[in-house]
Amino acid sequence: MQKIVPFLWFDTQAGDAAHFYVSVFKNSSIENVSRFTNEEGSDQVMSVSFILDGQEFNALNGGPVFTFSPAISFFVNCEDQVEVDRLWNQLSDGGEQQQCGWLKDKYGISWQIIPTVLGELLGDEDPVKAQNVMEAMLTMNKIDIAELQKAYRSE
Repeated sequence: MQKIVPFLWFDTQAGDAAHFYVSVFKNSSIENVSRFTNEEGSDQVMSVSFILDGQEFNALNGGPVFTFSPAISFFVNCEDQVEVDRLWNQLSDGGEQQQCGWLKDKYGISWQIIPTVLGELLGDEDPVKAQNVMEAMLTMNKIDIAELQKAYRSE
């Protein structure tokens, strides 16, 4: 059992969101679904626990009292451009593409889809190279590794 587990409060979409996220990330599964009968007598999801690529999550249908904010986001380390493109396209579908690798999905959750090479390039000991990469990144929505590397090589 994981000691710290993100807990997501949805209005009514916890089950749909969990199934969507499980379809996006490899090595993922729905672990448990708790249900209740609503006032109209229909079966509804109350909470769902799920795993995304080894990370446990819990989600609750708690009503419209709270909403998501970009103050909390999920940072996804991507190995290559293919992974960046796939996750970016799937997670931003129906949502909102934002600057510097950030997006908001159709459920309102913020994600950062970031290639691992970005951290390496930004952390270069040559401050000019690192600054060139930073400036290139600031012009992007989805991160483009080839463009970052081009900026890194320019002097």
